Amino acid sequence: QVQLVESGGGAVQAGGSLRLSCAASISIFSFKSMGWYRQPPGGQRELVADITAGGSTNYADSVKGRFTISRDNAKNTVYLQMNSLQPEDTAVYYCNAAIGSLRTSWGQGTQVTVSS
Repeated sequence: QVQLVESGGGAVQAGGSLRLSCAASISIFSFKSMGWYRQPPGGQRELVADITAGGSTNYADSVKGRFTISRDNAKNTVYLQMNSLQPEDTAVYYCNAAIGSLRTSWGQGTQVTVSS
């Protein structure tokens, strides 16, 4: 099974920044897409950003202009740079990948907590 391990979360003040990393156990070069999702306390998991193999990106309206998703194929890692963090960004963040017609299972995620 493909393993995806999220890291980089933490507790920050509003306006701060974090960079999340999602490291894959295999090459991500051929992945159709990779994405970051988040699940706030008591809420549903939602797409935050994704990036295709061709480099196209998509962002939720709530994070557009503040978050940037990127991919480093050499390191088998996708990143989520989060700037100007707001309390509503507080959530467990997960990464997921589309491999052909399949998707990876959900891992443990990484907690992001933003205080005002």
